[in-house]
Amino acid sequence: MSPTAVLRATPDRAHHLPAAGLAAVAAGVLAGLPLALGSVGALAAVLVLQLALVLSWVVVARMRGARASLVVGTAAAVAADLVLVLPDRPELGGLLGVLAVGFIVSVLQQMLRSPRHRLVDSLAGAALLLTAVGALAALLLLDRSAEGRLVVTALAAGVALVVGHLLDQVLPRPVVAEGVPRGLAGTVLSVLAGAAVAWAARDLADLGMLRSLFVGAVVAGVVALVAVAASYVAVEAAADGVPDAISPWVLTVVQVVLPLAGAAPVALGLLSVL
Repeated sequence: MSPTAVLRATPDRAHHLPAAGLAAVAAGVLAGLPLALGSVGALAAVLVLQLALVLSWVVVARMRGARASLVVGTAAAVAADLVLVLPDRPELGGLLGVLAVGFIVSVLQQMLRSPRHRLVDSLAGAALLLTAVGALAALLLLDRSAEGRLVVTALAAGVALVVGHLLDQVLPRPVVAEGVPRGLAGTVLSVLAGAAVAWAARDLADLGMLRSLFVGAVVAGVVALVAVAASYVAVEAAADGVPDAISPWVLTVVQVVLPLAGAAPVALGLLSVL
């Protein structure tokens, strides 16, 4: 399929505007619920993102045995959250057990279904899904480490997503990946926007000027790079007719939540060291 044909299947307006809107909502929920409800709000926000990603990714990746995959993904999301919420001193290493068990269950689930079409693709999709829901759970440690750090991370990541999509709606140049409506200008400015927001909200997390700029830039940079990859996935899935299977919003959810998952452990690592 030629890049021209791909772009006709996914017009810029449908590709960017819904993602920008959902990114603003997701960032608002992820930043607002912890401020309003504390740890319960953080848990609720993370769980909503995880479940949205599970439902959307199973459809977008066209994983075989979809119902069983939904059950495994949901169970992994809940287990990952509990591992980081229930202990008095939770550690990120506790997620390794969840990921290991989840992957073993996914392998068994895929091996037991019949016929075993697209076995490798489904296992790859399951591995990425388990990793992503575990990464999102890392946001819960941010909430427990220091007040306001989850809020700053959510704002920096959300603004980076919104700015990147809105600018690429207007000027997706120079093209980052052939056939995908994402431009270098949007990627660079989204990083700058994320750093600026983290600097403006630095007092919420008790960060200095330089640390807040550095953390915001790195988080926004990871978000921008994963967002390009997510856009590539959305373009290919749209070309294959995936939105017709349930709703075009599944692509938008992947475009928004997958970058947030990529940035979560990076933010946790940075804020734990700095």
